[in-house]
Amino acid sequence: MRDLFLWFVAGEESGDARAVEVMRAIRIQHPSVVFGGAGGDAMAKWCEEQFDNWVQRAAVTGLWDVLKNYGYFRRKFDTMLAAIRGKKPDAVVLVDYPGFNLRLARALRASGYAGKILYYISPQVWAWNKGRIPKMARYLDLMICVFPFEAPMYEASGLHTVFVGHPLLEALATKRSGVERDPNLLGLFPGSREREVKRNFPVMLEAARLLARDRPDVRFEASAASKARGESMRRMAEGFSMEIREGNAHELMQRATAGIVCSGTATLEAAFFGLPYCLIYKTAWLTFEVGKRLVDVNALGIVNILNNYRLNPPDNPALPARAAPHVVREFIQNDASPQALAAESLRLLNSKSARRDLRTELAGIISMLKAEGASERAAKILLRSLHG
Repeated sequence: MRDLFLWFVAGEESGDARAVEVMRAIRIQHPSVVFGGAGGDAMAKWCEEQFDNWVQRAAVTGLWDVLKNYGYFRRKFDTMLAAIRGKKPDAVVLVDYPGFNLRLARALRASGYAGKILYYISPQVWAWNKGRIPKMARYLDLMICVFPFEAPMYEASGLHTVFVGHPLLEALATKRSGVERDPNLLGLFPGSREREVKRNFPVMLEAARLLARDRPDVRFEASAASKARGESMRRMAEGFSMEIREGNAHELMQRATAGIVCSGTATLEAAFFGLPYCLIYKTAWLTFEVGKRLVDVNALGIVNILNNYRLNPPDNPALPARAAPHVVREFIQNDASPQALAAESLRLLNSKSARRDLRTELAGIISMLKAEGASERAAKILLRSLHG
């Protein structure tokens, strides 16, 4: 009789990292567990069974990128579906990556897969399609949430849901440095993907040039996610005084006095480290036009979304719904002009009270996420669900 066999699927580097944290916690609680699936370099080291290291190709952003790679994703989908049906793991654990993973879950259930289908890091359908939640309840056995406001929405559909806290913040806790902030340093975080950098960094760079005219004493440092991104950014910044370093995001978030941060995971990381920042988001025209017709929230940044739900708990219908003011100022698409970014950065650099107030708000929002022990709690819930 074989031991417990779990099949994990992650499609981005962040999901790869979160999956490994849970896999490690599961193995501590159940040492003989066997892992297989699809993900990245981190997961590959933990999987003894069939594994597809596909993250570098799978991590695309926006509707246009997905359409261009449709053939690739179709082939991967069919291959994974066949592999899971053939290997028959006790459970499939889907980690974030909803565009692919939700379709895979539905197809697995329709094909007669008899194991449990468990979802870790709930998809943000509350932002773009709440109507999908009851459908998800038909083919998922468990939803694990990392944001507290999500659980009541999923539970209302009859889907067993547990809020465990945010594992990213748990991982970041060990990286606190206690370094003193440089009062004249602005940090730039243009994103990790090539397309993000191409769209965001030139605007950040022009904002820095404008800001330097008003504050010649200000220095600029940008964080690159990889050597390739760093080389690309240095070419763009040629002739302008700016330090560009690879892999220093968390350290820079603690050393800079203010920052400009690309929308995504980095905005939550910056909030955790108490960096006063503004948010930038620029994407392909088609992606933006489609997205703005689907998204049903008044903010893009997760900090602002969390603040909105902090003031409007979804499990308390007695409270009137209202749009909360943004804690972090957002500059999206055409509003993400160099002039606007420079003005907001100058405000944060010049005003101690503005920075203090923003740090206080960020700390209050981060405290909602119950980071400590998140991965261990998730592992316990996943293992318990297999015997339920």
